[in-house]
Amino acid sequence: MEYSLLEKINCSEDVSALAQEDLEQLCRQARRFLIENVSKTGGHLSANLGTVEIVTAMHYCFSTPKDQFVFDVGHQCYTHKLYTGRREKFPSLRQLNGLSGFPSPAESESDAFIAGHGSTSISLAIGLARANKIKHKDGYVIALVGDGAFTGGMIYEGLNNVAKDLDNLIIILNDNKMSISKNVGAMPKYLSQLRTNADYLNVKRNVASTLDKVPLLGKGVRDVLVASKSFIRRNLYNGGTFFEDLGFTYHQIADGNNVYDVCSALEAAKRVDGPVFIHAMTVKGKGFAPAEENPGEFHGVSAFDLEHVPDPDAAPKDSFSTVFGKKLSETANKNENICAITAAMKYGTGLQFFYRDHPQRFFDVGMAEEHAVTFAAALAKAGMQPVVCLYSTFMQRAMDQFIHDVMLLNLNVMFGIDRAGLVPGDGETHQGIHDISIFSSYSNTLVVCPSNYSELLYWQAYMLNEYTGPKVLRYPRGGQESIIENYECTGNPYDIISRAPDADSLIICYGRHFSQCVQAVRKLKEEGINADILKLNVVNPLPQQTVNRAMKYKNVHFYEEHVESGSVSEKFALELLTNGFKNKYSSHCIANYTVRRASVSQLWQLCSLDSESIVTDIKGDR
Repeated sequence: MEYSLLEKINCSEDVSALAQEDLEQLCRQARRFLIENVSKTGGHLSANLGTVEIVTAMHYCFSTPKDQFVFDVGHQCYTHKLYTGRREKFPSLRQLNGLSGFPSPAESESDAFIAGHGSTSISLAIGLARANKIKHKDGYVIALVGDGAFTGGMIYEGLNNVAKDLDNLIIILNDNKMSISKNVGAMPKYLSQLRTNADYLNVKRNVASTLDKVPLLGKGVRDVLVASKSFIRRNLYNGGTFFEDLGFTYHQIADGNNVYDVCSALEAAKRVDGPVFIHAMTVKGKGFAPAEENPGEFHGVSAFDLEHVPDPDAAPKDSFSTVFGKKLSETANKNENICAITAAMKYGTGLQFFYRDHPQRFFDVGMAEEHAVTFAAALAKAGMQPVVCLYSTFMQRAMDQFIHDVMLLNLNVMFGIDRAGLVPGDGETHQGIHDISIFSSYSNTLVVCPSNYSELLYWQAYMLNEYTGPKVLRYPRGGQESIIENYECTGNPYDIISRAPDADSLIICYGRHFSQCVQAVRKLKEEGINADILKLNVVNPLPQQTVNRAMKYKNVHFYEEHVESGSVSEKFALELLTNGFKNKYSSHCIANYTVRRASVSQLWQLCSLDSESIVTDIKGDR
């Protein structure tokens, strides 16, 4: 049978019950299963293909949930889910009521933590391992960490606090030389040095093995050499390994896609008196030629036909990200002060065009959003025009830097906040529904939310050429909505649509969600009901005229893809109240902070932000 071994696996014990010689076949079946299923649903493909052997060995040598697995970043967990009773749910991956693309304790007790953002694993693993020590609880904590996570500072905060008594802690570095885009910075170079210097490990392994076989004197000689291993190590590694100096026993696996070598390393780790760091070299996209050749392009994919695998070199489909990125590169042709900064998201934020045209002014800082923002602040202080492009969900990690290093000094830093609002597929960890509450707290920060490409381009040019100070351009994932793609950009801070003389209900919105409001007004008009739309383009600072406009209506409904606390609608309500508004006001925001994974249209429905819900609300005014 095609999946004869895989179909027998529902828990770690099922993996460990296999004969070790069957593990390679299990890995082949798991890899084939992932390719076939992710091609139908979309998801994180290349990272999971590269970790099949490591995760298989983890389940062979340990047993969840007694032993706890922590993933960094969590999208490496697909094989783990296959082995923990969720194989049959893979057709629902990243869909409404389906399987999460990240670890989810709500799905299985074998998932120790949610892990949607990078560089958190070692801190989590230390905490779990320490708790087990305090409670005298058996079990190991194993953290599987991608090398991209080592470009984030939190990893080092965790490493700095590893104690030598944590003999129940094992860190596995999955080193595939990639994060999403290629790894950058000094740490990846250091890991490369360790990769290419296997002399120390070979000497240590071969000498120890040989001396063990020498009768009488062998063990004594070996003990002398072990005592002097620090001297040997420091000479071969030119100062010793960073990880051993932190208190880890360091072990390197030259081929992390050899399941037997990984099993051997994990079994050896159990015998070490202290924390262990295993450095395993893998191939991202292993076993699927297109992903091996272009691992970054196949990091996260939409559904595709296996018979006609998409060409990664083909021109990308237009989206808010690519339209923004192309125009930024064009503008930089005329303005040599413009710099572009991202955090391991060159393609995701559309900056591949800027990188191609202006490599000296392009900076990918890795998974280090905090550094990206403070770095940009310094560039701005020195007279440059930095543009920081981050996903909304990742901008959350750098809010302190925004407040202290950009806002307080009123520096001329532009933020391209991608994936703003509701985001399909990835679920609760990747929703862009929190950033406005911070940005709009400061009157010196201009925040604009365009509805379509023409507005995006207008406000991008305005921010780069005319506005000085902190500024934020927020736009959603994907392309413009067809119903509003031809809506003409006015360049005004706000627009009033409809202006029906008998309209006593006003709908307020901004950004992409304007499309749902337009649909709702059309449906209402078909039923003989008129309602006006006030579309905010600038959401911070609030244009005062908008409050004056809203005061004239009996019923005001504000709709936005953001949590209510700190939302624009909350601030708008305060302004209305301050101005003496005594009629009906309703705020329609996202009530559930843990928004599920689904398509955007499904998410709108779940949050009662779809056009049908708006129609129902307006009808309730009559």
